[in-house]
Amino acid sequence: MTRTLAAAPLKTLSLKTVALGGAVAAAAFLAAATPRAMAQTAEPMGAMHMMQPAPSLNLSAYGEVKAAPDMATITFGVQTEAVTAQQAMRDNAAQMTRVVAALRRAGVAERDIQTSGLNLSAQYDYVQNEPPKLRGYQAVNRVTVVINDLSKVGTTADAVVAAGVNQIDGISFGLKDPTAAENQARQLAVRNLQAKAQLYAQSLNVQLSGIRNLTEGGGYTPQPPMPMFAARAVSMDRAESTPVSAGELTVRIDITGVYDIAR
Repeated sequence: MTRTLAAAPLKTLSLKTVALGGAVAAAAFLAAATPRAMAQTAEPMGAMHMMQPAPSLNLSAYGEVKAAPDMATITFGVQTEAVTAQQAMRDNAAQMTRVVAALRRAGVAERDIQTSGLNLSAQYDYVQNEPPKLRGYQAVNRVTVVINDLSKVGTTADAVVAAGVNQIDGISFGLKDPTAAENQARQLAVRNLQAKAQLYAQSLNVQLSGIRNLTEGGGYTPQPPMPMFAARAVSMDRAESTPVSAGELTVRIDITGVYDIAR
């Protein structure tokens, strides 16, 4: 005999009741939590509104002054060639010794004489379709000299050429102490910045409440060496010296300032 079993209606109702109860509880939780969530969301927006930066002017200016140099730097060298490397170096050393002695006689202190390069290289002759042929060796000794008396620049250059210098790489002029020129340029830069800020404030019809920050750039930079073409040969007329003009140097200070605008 076959028996048919049916699911109890109470169990089905119980499951539906549990699901319905969970939905109701979830809706109640969301309803209770929504005001707090909205309040928490509104607070950061208000805080962000309060943190907006005050209006400001971001401006830049510079101050520039001219200064007469009070020192010069000359770089020159002695180049020698010989069949052997040893002979090239010996000849170069003897020649450079005479040059240093001439510098000392010209009044240049030992601390103002510095070797800036020493090079020894093989020299070859090149003929088409033939391997290079060694001709000998070349030695080069370069020296950088600081001259603190600008009236002696020309005579010092002539003296070292007469002593054996056959290369002059360049000359540059500078300041022993650029502090005074830099401070003067700073004062000019600040005055220019203040004038520019006032001009903008008047044009915009606003009031400035003060400067928030100030940054500086620029300053004194020594000149790079310039070619010196006036060095004379050993047989020159010793009554005349090589003419050298020092000119003027430019010292520039750049500044940037941020001014707050009164609300």
